[in-house]
Amino acid sequence: MAEATGDLRHDTGTPGPPAGAAHLREVRPEHPAPTVLEVLRSLGCGPRGHTEEQAGERAALLGENRGPARRGASWPRLFARGLRDPFTAVLACLGLVSAAVLAWGTASVILLLVLVSCALRASGEYRADRSTAALRELVAATATVVRRADDEAAPSAREIPVADLVPGDVIRLGPGDLVPADVRLLRAAGLTVHQAALTGESEPVAKTADDLAHPAHGGVFARPWLCFQGSSVATGSATAVVTATGAHTRFAQAHDRTALPRTKSAFDRSVHGISWILIRFMLLTPPLVLMANAALRGRGLETLPFAVAVAVGLTPEMLPVLVTLCLARGAAVLAGAHGVIVKRLPALHDMGAVDVLCLDKTGTLTEDRPVADRALGPDGRDDPGVLRWAAVNAWWTLQLGDLPQPDALDEAILDAADEEELTAYDGVAAVPFAPDRRLSVAVVRTPGRLGTHTLVVKGDVSAVLERCALADDERERILALASRQAEGGARVLAVATAERSAAGRTYTAGDARGLAFRGVITLRDALAPTAADALRILADRGVAVRILTGDHPGTAVRACLDLGVPVTEDAVLTAEDIDRLDDTALAGAVGRTTLFARCTPEHKARVTEALRSAGHTVGFLGDGVNDLPALRAADVGIAPRGAADVARDAADLVLAEKDLTAVAHAVDAGRHAGGTLVTYLRVTLSSNLGNVLAMLCAGLLLPFLPMLPAQVLLQNLCFDAAQLAFAHDRTRPRVPDRPTVLDPGNLLRFITGFGVLNAVADLATFGVLALALHGPGRGTGDDEAVFHSGWFTENLLTQAAVMVMLGVGRRSALSRRPGPVAWAATALGAVGLVLPVSPLGPALGLTALPAVSYPLLGVVLLLYAAGLRAAGNRFARRHDGEGAAPGGQPGAGPV
Repeated sequence: MAEATGDLRHDTGTPGPPAGAAHLREVRPEHPAPTVLEVLRSLGCGPRGHTEEQAGERAALLGENRGPARRGASWPRLFARGLRDPFTAVLACLGLVSAAVLAWGTASVILLLVLVSCALRASGEYRADRSTAALRELVAATATVVRRADDEAAPSAREIPVADLVPGDVIRLGPGDLVPADVRLLRAAGLTVHQAALTGESEPVAKTADDLAHPAHGGVFARPWLCFQGSSVATGSATAVVTATGAHTRFAQAHDRTALPRTKSAFDRSVHGISWILIRFMLLTPPLVLMANAALRGRGLETLPFAVAVAVGLTPEMLPVLVTLCLARGAAVLAGAHGVIVKRLPALHDMGAVDVLCLDKTGTLTEDRPVADRALGPDGRDDPGVLRWAAVNAWWTLQLGDLPQPDALDEAILDAADEEELTAYDGVAAVPFAPDRRLSVAVVRTPGRLGTHTLVVKGDVSAVLERCALADDERERILALASRQAEGGARVLAVATAERSAAGRTYTAGDARGLAFRGVITLRDALAPTAADALRILADRGVAVRILTGDHPGTAVRACLDLGVPVTEDAVLTAEDIDRLDDTALAGAVGRTTLFARCTPEHKARVTEALRSAGHTVGFLGDGVNDLPALRAADVGIAPRGAADVARDAADLVLAEKDLTAVAHAVDAGRHAGGTLVTYLRVTLSSNLGNVLAMLCAGLLLPFLPMLPAQVLLQNLCFDAAQLAFAHDRTRPRVPDRPTVLDPGNLLRFITGFGVLNAVADLATFGVLALALHGPGRGTGDDEAVFHSGWFTENLLTQAAVMVMLGVGRRSALSRRPGPVAWAATALGAVGLVLPVSPLGPALGLTALPAVSYPLLGVVLLLYAAGLRAAGNRFARRHDGEGAAPGGQPGAGPV
């Protein structure tokens, strides 16, 4: 194998000393641009390509041209990851404490909950990983390579698998080809490439082998002599030398960046805050119980199991299981009904919390295709003849220019034109569009005039006007007309004609001189058919849309206005504006800005991070390599199925199509799941806190423990089992109109208020039981058992009332068909009434209550229900405008 004589350095592209085989892995012909000769020398090859022997040796040395195969985490690893969840860690600590005090039953139940929660979460995320893995697509299947059988043989072009390409291979590119590796152009003719997957640019980018022009901005992707894996050829042809393959391409290295650690999402922050609230309560409760009983009642360590049971009773043990079930159920509904794959289950909650959605314009708000808008004559008035001449140019350029398919702009013009009018013209010759001359020429026979041909020229306004016979003031007026149209967001093409004698000769672009200016054609982006409705739905849901695009501000503003999105002049920031702002100033500006134009990947990431630092929960919809930094910076990364592999890998949600309607469905599913979690936390924590407060008071007032440890744990287990119904409750028809956010501070205020109300009900129960104990049971030695039984029954009844009043809501509670939560609450109340009088009662230290206690407990329960209703209504009035939780109770918005 011919060895390279030098090494092309990564940054400068200047020759350097040999570096063994490593220098063949990646050649970066960057700024300042090395000459073609320097590139070929550094790669150890020539313009005739490798021999088969050389290519084989390099393939053995460097490996196949395959990107890194990112595999999803294994099921055991996902299971272990679930153990790091804060709620799960809290339960595990409680299990260890329970085992330490020999409460083996409690420890076993807690361990089972931990295992079930982790298993459910791991299974859901593992299925999502496998689903997204099935969406992967090959970058390209084959490539046309120029190789020789040996040093003496002539080079020949043949198709080979892309995986067999090596640095130094000479390849040929044509229209429609996918660029199979990073390449340096050797020759190019009219070459334009789509780089949307890399840069987000909606328009094809002109490429040339000329290394003299150095773009002032745009980075390495803007350098015209380079093409990259992940792009595709739009027009023209080229011969290029491969400079990087496999994991060393820009495309693959962007894929590697998806493995970087992400910042905490909204769900992570909420869970962390709530976990610390629970941990503080749990750490505080046992010492208080021990100290109070030791100081006032002389009971010391014998109350330790009771203290641990009280701490367990404060904790929502079912929360990890319910969170996983609720999110998994919502993810399954999204996948089945709307084709949305949730890769990371907590991301579904984050979708419900999203209040700002960032997205690109192209392919989301628009269809990535232009449509003809207006045909204007030289005087600026509508002129259908201009469209006819433009269509004649487009039609015969396509027919005679040996083009595989029409250019997107030509296709839009042909769609708007009358096909019958085109049949009046007979084509003679065509000179297709080329990036260097910026226009195309079609030559047709002039109808009704034998021996005369008409040249129809269409292209860039300045390029066409240079070839027109116009006075300077007329030229300036037309340029001003085109500029006004461009500032309004339209793409503008000029049309001109000229008549020539039909003498036998070959037409060239040089014949387009002394033209008569006909007018301009304006084109705009075709709007996505569902975008306007989806934007209205998102606005109704309280989700603000921020548009981050690489396009011109005028083009983006035009699309926004057409969709009904108001964009004022002070609501637009360009890349230059963003660069002038520091992070603090940018965080203040993003709240009043709707459109960010001319954005690079770094700008998109900065805007996303600024929105998060301003207190927003941010979703980002992107599909290209250029979107990776922002996808990683957002709380929720969203990508369509057709996105680049690296974008799908980085995303948390994968859409069946790039459609905002699917995003709205995901928001709805996330809010339903978030509302269920909010309701569960309010119900369980307020009830548990009330019970703990009552137990602390009872421990100080009574000469015996207010409830045995086994009774506390059994009551807690029954309550937790009943609350699993929240994960299976029917979806309410009304979607919360505000983001559902688990705000630890607001949640603490809610559970404190309602927990005190619950404690008051418990203390009232003490009075009822004291009154009952003056009856037949007094003095029989059953006082302690009667008290335990009465409080056990009352606790389960009040917990059932809380589930109905706070969890089901007034509308659902009065419906004819009770849901799972209502049935679970009924079963919970029945257990409280039946268990003390059942054969299992004595084994648990429970006994039948005196008959007089039941109507008294009924009065307490009714008063408690009335207090819940009054408190709920008052809370709703105070939080009017923040939305309502599922079931009609306040719950959407910060909780």
